[in-house]
Parts: sequence; C-alpha cells; structure tokens
Amino acid sequence: MALTIDLSGRVVLVTGGTRGIGLGVADAFRAAGAWVVTCSRSEVGGAEDHHVCDVRDPEAVQAMVAAVVERHGRLDVLVNNAGGAPGADAATASPRFHDKVVALNLLAPLQCAQAANAVMQQQRGGGSIVNISSVSAHRPAPTVAAYAAAKAGLDSLTRSLAMEWGPKVRVNAVDVGLCRTEQTDDHYGDERRAAAIEATIPLGRMARPEEVGTVAVFLASDLASYVSGARVACDGGGEPPVFLHIS
Repeated sequence: MALTIDLSGRVVLVTGGTRGIGLGVADAFRAAGAWVVTCSRSEVGGAEDHHVCDVRDPEAVQAMVAAVVERHGRLDVLVNNAGGAPGADAATASPRFHDKVVALNLLAPLQCAQAANAVMQQQRGGGSIVNISSVSAHRPAPTVAAYAAAKAGLDSLTRSLAMEWGPKVRVNAVDVGLCRTEQTDDHYGDERRAAAIEATIPLGRMARPEEVGTVAVFLASDLASYVSGARVACDGGGEPPVFLHIS
C-alpha cells in the first residue's frame, strides 16, 4: 500500500525559507499541497507570501505570526530553519559575535515557537513545530563552537517543548549533516574538495535541500502523529571516525 502525504489546506511558516535548505523545505511542503509562508530579513522578488522579519526580534516575530493568522485563519506548521554562522576562532571571537550566533540559532527558534504555540494551542488539531538542527550539536565543531552549542541547546529545547506543549502541539528536530546548497563552495571549498568530502559519507554524497524538506514534511504530517520530542538524523549515515583513515 502506497503512503502519500497530503497537506492540502495546511498553513506552514518556514523561517529562512527562500534559499538553501530553507528553500528545499519550503518546496517540499508546497509539493505536499500546503500553503507555504516564508520569511527572511530581506524582500524576495516574486514571492507569493513572504514576510520581512528578523527572527531575533520578539516583537517582529509576534507581528509576523499575527499577520499569517489574520490572512490565513490558522497556522498548522512552523519550521524553524533560519540559522547558521560564519567560522570563527572561539578563543578570539568577540562576545557580540557569540551573542548573535546564539540568538539566531537558539533564542530565535524559541521565540518563533512561542508565538506559533500560542496559536496552535487554541485551534482544533493543534499543530507541529519542526526545528532544523545540525549534526554539529553532537560532535566537536571547531571554528563553529558557539553555533554547535546553540544547536545542542535547540535539540534539548525540542524535547522540553514537546513535553510542555503536548498533546496539542508536537515538536521535533532534524539534525542535518552536510548538504549541497548555493553556499557549498563557501563552506567546503571547490568541487574537488567537496567530492573528497562526499566520499567519506556512507551514502556517497551530501544531502540535497529537498531531502531535508521531505523529512520535515513527514514529521509535520499525520504519518508522524505519535512522534514528538524526536531528533531525526538526516546525515547520510554519519561521519566515519578518523582512525579508519589512518594507515
């Protein structure tokens, strides 16, 4: 028996949903029939339903969620995707730098989740929150230490909110590994180096953004109706230990 996911009539908000992994997530929800609302810190030409919002600003987040509900009458799914951080030496990075990284990758998802939960708790059928996290949360992450710590906090937050906000709202996380986006060269170097990195992944390649999106769609759907507080790895099988490459 074939299983299909039909999210027709569902309203989904994807933060940072206009490029990279966020765009893949947004497109996956669109393919499942959902109405997708995106947000970012800048205008996006041609976007049908897009909000300019700095998710680190609690008042801006509240206003955005209120605008979504005013237009669509509900909010069924929040995908906390906005995040990231440039590389930096933890020993010399400024307190301001670390504040911004933690604010974007931990506090902003919490603020968005709070605003969404307030709506979902009052509507029939509740809702679902999916946090896009990272495998960096559970391994050493030199040059992105604050980012990794924030993502570890996000995974912990996922479990706590799932317990606090059930049964009306389910909360889950996707721990994403290496993924090919328009920023691949910036993160991993040229194609030769990217290919060498991919050769270390058990599935032989980095993820595609839409593959992360399909995991998020599953977690938000009724097929995952008894899944909450979970951390789902989307990493192609993980990273082999270094000693395997030492001859």
